[in-house]
Amino acid sequence: MSITLDTGEQRRDPGEDAVRRASADFRELLRTGWSLPLPGSGATLERWRALMGLGERDLPLARLAEGHADALAVLAEVGGPEPAAGARLGVWAAEPPQGRVTATRTAAGWRLSGRKQWCSGAGVLTAALVTATAEDGRRLFLLDLDRVGVRVDSSPWANAGMAGSDTADVHLTDVPVVPVGAPRAYLDRPGFWHGGIGVAAVWAGGARGVAATLLRTAVERGPDPLRDAAVGAVDVLLAGLDAALQTAAAEVDADPRDTAGTAQLRAQRVRALAARTGDEVLGVVGRTLGAGPLAHDAAHAARVADLTVYLRQHHGERDLAAHGALVRERAAR
Repeated sequence: MSITLDTGEQRRDPGEDAVRRASADFRELLRTGWSLPLPGSGATLERWRALMGLGERDLPLARLAEGHADALAVLAEVGGPEPAAGARLGVWAAEPPQGRVTATRTAAGWRLSGRKQWCSGAGVLTAALVTATAEDGRRLFLLDLDRVGVRVDSSPWANAGMAGSDTADVHLTDVPVVPVGAPRAYLDRPGFWHGGIGVAAVWAGGARGVAATLLRTAVERGPDPLRDAAVGAVDVLLAGLDAALQTAAAEVDADPRDTAGTAQLRAQRVRALAARTGDEVLGVVGRTLGAGPLAHDAAHAARVADLTVYLRQHHGERDLAAHGALVRERAAR
């Protein structure tokens, strides 16, 4: 006996649907005039709480919005060119060993060639700030994505988590670009570390989104000692991270130029705390609610998948080792 399954219409790629949704939401967000205070402007907590709110709502959208806001902050800090009206910006600064871009100065100006990896928003951005290696060191450039020689390859992304962020490899072939700042201007500015905490605020929002399913379930089902213990544990975790973000925001506003030399230490602490909090929230919620919401609640399942992937931007023990080395070096002075 043979059985024929009627699958109906051919299913669309859920990754493509996720990209379309996040890209449309990102366009609409900017169309409505969304903007954030600059880091260190006196309203840093407002900036980070706005990013947290987007992260709680939708992590891929928050990833795109955070990149746009970070690009504007970088341009303002290093005196870069004014972005075009309606520009959708990002920052592509990852430099893994297998994905490097070379900058060459020619008589006609700077040009980039190579493969840039981890390029979020590759299909929706109009321009990106891109790091590249030049003869005089690592530099930052403004890349117009409509230029000839720009090719986007989305095929390397295989995970459902953060698929909506449209993170791709971008291949550049002799593409003209505009230099932004001096060599190492991107890395050597205080805002590099302030921006890293902005990413942690997005992670915090993602953790809140996952935790919301636990709290909603607890309210609907009523008292249960184990479930209530989980709710309490998650609340403590999120409250601690929120307090850390508040303290960090006040410190950034009090010393935006990092005259005290504490920006790196602060950012590494908050990022590590946010990553650990996110991991613990995922674990507590997953163990308490079981497989049910992961299998039958599409929104919750997407949040869990997105947060699981996004938190890996923190490199765990490797980042903790770098932080510990900095703490040790400062203590030895």
